[in-house]
Amino acid sequence: MYVSAEETQANLDEGRIVDVVMRYWGYSALRPLQAEAIRAGVEQRDSVVVMPTGGGKSLCYQVPPAMTGRTDVVVSPLIALMKDQVDGLRQCGYPAAALHSGMSIIEKREIGRAVRAGDVHLLFVAPERLVKPEFLDWLERVGVRSFAIDEAHCISHWGHDFRTEYRRLAMLKGRFPQASMHAYTATATQRVRDDIAAQLKLVNPTMLVGRFDRPNLIYRVVERVDQNEQVLEVVRRHANQAVIVYCITRAETEGLASFLGLHGVRAACYHAGLEPEVRRETQERFAREELDVIVATVAFGMGIDRSDVRCVIHAAMPKSVEHYQQETGRAGRDGLEAECVLLYSPADGMRWQRLIERSAEQADDPVEVSRAMQTLLGHMRGFATGNTCRHKLLSEYFGQVYGRDKCGACDVCLGEVTTEVVGDPRSLALAQKVLSCVARVEQRFGLGHVVKVLTGSREQRIHSFGHDRLSTFGLLRDMDSKTLSWMIYQLVDQGLLDRTHSDRPLLKLNAASREVLDGTRPLRLAWPKQRVVKATRMEADAWEGVDRALFEKLRELRRQIAAESGVPPFVVFNDVSLRDMARRKPLTIDGMRQVHGIGQKKLASFGPRFLELVQAHCGTTE
Repeated sequence: MYVSAEETQANLDEGRIVDVVMRYWGYSALRPLQAEAIRAGVEQRDSVVVMPTGGGKSLCYQVPPAMTGRTDVVVSPLIALMKDQVDGLRQCGYPAAALHSGMSIIEKREIGRAVRAGDVHLLFVAPERLVKPEFLDWLERVGVRSFAIDEAHCISHWGHDFRTEYRRLAMLKGRFPQASMHAYTATATQRVRDDIAAQLKLVNPTMLVGRFDRPNLIYRVVERVDQNEQVLEVVRRHANQAVIVYCITRAETEGLASFLGLHGVRAACYHAGLEPEVRRETQERFAREELDVIVATVAFGMGIDRSDVRCVIHAAMPKSVEHYQQETGRAGRDGLEAECVLLYSPADGMRWQRLIERSAEQADDPVEVSRAMQTLLGHMRGFATGNTCRHKLLSEYFGQVYGRDKCGACDVCLGEVTTEVVGDPRSLALAQKVLSCVARVEQRFGLGHVVKVLTGSREQRIHSFGHDRLSTFGLLRDMDSKTLSWMIYQLVDQGLLDRTHSDRPLLKLNAASREVLDGTRPLRLAWPKQRVVKATRMEADAWEGVDRALFEKLRELRRQIAAESGVPPFVVFNDVSLRDMARRKPLTIDGMRQVHGIGQKKLASFGPRFLELVQAHCGTTE
């Protein structure tokens, strides 16, 4: 068979790339698009690289300087993220450094000397530092020829996490015309990708877009009726494993973390209102495996490099599919199975609408900003309420065809969701009782008051208004108030009942309400149900052949070595390596060399101690 010169060169290049990857990271094969992205970096061709979290995009900017011997600059948004990446690279024997405000003058001078001497392949900096004139002058003297922009979606107004400091990176191309620019992100629609290229002034950029689907993630959307109890139930499914819980408000993170703590869960809250030192310590405790659960606002996540997060819970709906994809993407970054649970209530959309309106008022073009954010919110609502394969919905949202009928890894395809029937008489009867009660209280009260009337509350306030004498009083006394509130929010969400936008929202009837009362408008309400969480084939396969007792012993040794080395445990070995070790049970150094993810430096540094543990375990069990 004829092989062209181009194919021969491509194969040769990939062989060289794998040699470098094997030496530092112990991986014997590349993931999709990594070779193409690395070649663009080596050849200094501008590029935009979009890979899902856990897809291996970091290697795409780590390998080129190792192959060429040059020093590249990586723009990273958070100090914690820089430190984790540098710690991980150094453990692999890879020369990397970071410059940030948390360092002493002596440390900064030492790094500057190492960069000038060519002893650093990657230099991590924040965007604020990079655009300082004196720092740019220094980079010119050093002769930097390539920049990698991590979390590049932050530069786009159309991205889900726009940051003004990233916008200033547009000047780099003019200041370093001979240098290549490489933008990396995990989540970007076509519009965002084009905007990234335009803002960074990239020249004929190579566009590399990986599969947005994360097949190792199990997606579930559950009706939120009792937030605290439902979160606790999911957390207990992942006992002693890393879990992130996202809430909308700071107060919710504090309350939920406290609730979990009272039930024996090692949990802490994280939000922007906490002192920086408290946030730093919380994040480091989570990285050291001293905490199992972080309950956070969106302020937490971009700086966490922990690869073994086994579950991400959204205690409320996020405001866009982009946010959802980014936040759930923090689960299972090691490629192993992980669960993503969204607790959904129609009330979430209403809360976000109010927040969007307030936020848009501060923008230069409030109408356009509000319209764009409302559109994103509508897409997220569609995902939360849909009864279609979750993996398919996410893939198609980002413009990719999902070529399977069933994923086998979401609540819909696992048969955990029951489709409600339009025209269900039970739903119509409940809706008519609710709307009738709103009419009886003369549309002058809010949702909470209507719920109390319908459930037959004996509160003095109900008695004082004479609402205990209404015909609708106690009509739904057999339904608990949380479930009834959830049902009423559905009526509002479907436009069958209005809710004012005042500080004390009132329920109001509309034309659709009257059609429901007349019985002329069909409707569909989702009723909370007891769901049976079904095991997936993926979860069974991931543990096949693994000695669970040995795996736990290896985890404990990993924690000990990490504490001695002053690095997070996942920097020593990730869970993929530990599971493979517990599956293979290597009894020699040569056998240890075959374990996934063990490069030369880690084999020399940690191999003997792990080998000793495996030998001892096998000696007591065989």
